[in-house]
Amino acid sequence: MQRFLFGPEEEGLHEGEMSASSSRELAQLFEQAKECHNCTLAASRLNVVFGEGNPFAEVAIIGEAPGAEEDASGRPFTGRSGQLLDTMLHTAGFSRQELYICNILKCRPPGNRNPLKDEIRSCMPLLFEQLQIVRPKVILILGKVAANTIFENRLSLGAMRGTMKAWRGFDCCSTFHPAAVLRNPHLKKEWMEDMQLMRDHCETIGRKKNARENEN
Repeated sequence: MQRFLFGPEEEGLHEGEMSASSSRELAQLFEQAKECHNCTLAASRLNVVFGEGNPFAEVAIIGEAPGAEEDASGRPFTGRSGQLLDTMLHTAGFSRQELYICNILKCRPPGNRNPLKDEIRSCMPLLFEQLQIVRPKVILILGKVAANTIFENRLSLGAMRGTMKAWRGFDCCSTFHPAAVLRNPHLKKEWMEDMQLMRDHCETIGRKKNARENEN
């Protein structure tokens, strides 16, 4: 997938140089995250699940929080949910390697409970820093809890999915968490519709960028 550069700070920089710079910034932020003890989750975590993927990704994927397998491995979206996510991304024409994947919380809540307000307050600045470094065109938000947290609302997922919504300068698309699709396979059709919405939006941004460049 072609990456389209945009923004005055990117003028004169090659994509490889920008990717290397983003990698360094993310590595430094990861080191900071590993030292974080801003909430009680630090005491029970096995690993900080910071995030992984292309530091110059067009698409970022955000989930709610790590589960037991993610806590053990230190990687986001592993296990059955991660396998299904990889499969669905591939079907939609994406590979995990070209995306950036992370969670709102970087540490696992006990028993996989929903994040608490103080935990969200502790981790949201870190998430926003990650996104500022990667600067994706589109963010895919997985699950109602993650979408409610990011948009600070109590809407149903049905009321939020199927459209693009702006958040802090990013274009976001909300869809089902892979765990929900594992429980209810009939959701796959709607999930693929959201994946296509995300892909179409990326391509629209790219076409507009190319059109502006051709005019100059």
